[in-house]
Amino acid sequence: MVKTRPRFVVLSARVGSVGDNRLGGWYGYRASKAALNMGVRNIAIELERRGGGGVAMLLHPGTVATALSEPFADPRHHKVFTVEEAVGFLLPLIDAAAAAQSGRFFAWDGAEIPW
Repeated sequence: MVKTRPRFVVLSARVGSVGDNRLGGWYGYRASKAALNMGVRNIAIELERRGGGGVAMLLHPGTVATALSEPFADPRHHKVFTVEEAVGFLLPLIDAAAAAQSGRFFAWDGAEIPW
């Protein structure tokens, strides 16, 4: 029997990255995502402090074709994914999550996003 670590995975958004903010704007949305990111980072620290039995990580699914993103989804400037495509990118990242990924923030393609 293969033993796996429990995973706590939260969807965030690249706009919550302070280090990757090149456009400004969306103040409330950016601030709420930055707060979410900090919360999950804290959970990861607590998991490690209590014995390292789990992984807490954040994932950015990219721009997904939903009612929320419709006003901002411009395929001329960035990729826009269907929900099915986004899930297809994220599930392998979740399956492969290991202790080294705990407390970190990753994009749909596996690239780490700066805080």
